[in-house]
Amino acid sequence: MAIVAYIKTLPVMHMIIGIVFLLSGFILNFLQLCSCILWPFNRTLYRRINICLAYSSWSQLTFLGQWWSGSNCIVRTNPDDIKYYGKENAIVIMNHKYDIDWLMGWIISERLAILGATKVYAKNILRYVPIIGWAWIFTETIFLKRNWEKDRHQIVKDCNNLADYPEKYWVLMFLEGTRFTEEKRLESMKVARQKGLPELKHHILPRTKGFILTAHGMKDKVDAVYDVTIGFKSNGVTPTLNNVINGKACQAEVNVRRIPFSEIPTDSDEAISNWVHKLYREKDEKYEEFVQQGHFSGFSYDIPYRYHDLINWLCWMLLFCLLWTYYLFQLIIYGSFSTKMVIIIIIVILVVIFRQMISVTETEKGSSYGKND
Repeated sequence: MAIVAYIKTLPVMHMIIGIVFLLSGFILNFLQLCSCILWPFNRTLYRRINICLAYSSWSQLTFLGQWWSGSNCIVRTNPDDIKYYGKENAIVIMNHKYDIDWLMGWIISERLAILGATKVYAKNILRYVPIIGWAWIFTETIFLKRNWEKDRHQIVKDCNNLADYPEKYWVLMFLEGTRFTEEKRLESMKVARQKGLPELKHHILPRTKGFILTAHGMKDKVDAVYDVTIGFKSNGVTPTLNNVINGKACQAEVNVRRIPFSEIPTDSDEAISNWVHKLYREKDEKYEEFVQQGHFSGFSYDIPYRYHDLINWLCWMLLFCLLWTYYLFQLIIYGSFSTKMVIIIIIVILVVIFRQMISVTETEKGSSYGKND
């Protein structure tokens, strides 16, 4: 096992993983682009094709999380609510405290067979990130420019588009608007004091305008809101994508509270805003419980693994390894010096792109609090 753990840390393994992810991603993005011809004629078929194509790309990351690194995510929830998970449309409100909180969310959605139909409210700049950002465009993710006049029209339009979505989906929202740091929390608490709102110890003050508009637009389209609070246990490594790629296990717990959408007071904007702030006070108390006890209270649900992401990754790896073996042999025997140099340059470029994509997930690369709000 020590040898396997060592192999997972080798840069050559990271290079292979990265190149497979990028090349398969470019192929899948191209297929998604080709599928656009279906949109005017058969929107349902277009969406189902893109759910499958997106899954084939995104599940390579859940493979890294749960199979390559051995990371796990235990769900604490009401056992009566388990029957709903993966079987209904939902808005997921999640804290944004870690580099890979989103990956744990993807692992849960993969195990519940809903990964390809997940959506997220994302910064507009992320649409330009190769593979994932481009796939988000084709799967109708909601991109925000941090300009309210522009964003409000985009939210209304995208919410309306989901009215005839053919599969069950989750819409992930980070209402804090940026990844947590203590500096951002302190800055946001100045705003909380100015507005007479209770201060939070473990969260940034939530931004409510986007959720208010979403609540009005989605009340006839989603069944519930999932209040999701994630914490990483001290018996795992620091939760970063670099550690996952190095095969080091992160151990997470997620507290999930299902709130039927009918319980959200949508009669006024102020009522929704107050509901959000109350929700975050409760999230703050729940996370404090995790800090004090080392775990969340409640029923523990370890969602069964599926093998789909493992099989998907093995298929892509086998395909590219066979192609690489053939072309490497051809290159060594027949390739000119200039051809060999071009191949090396392409490999270097792909590795750089992969490393840059990893850096996007790092906390220090998050946006600052209160800019263009």
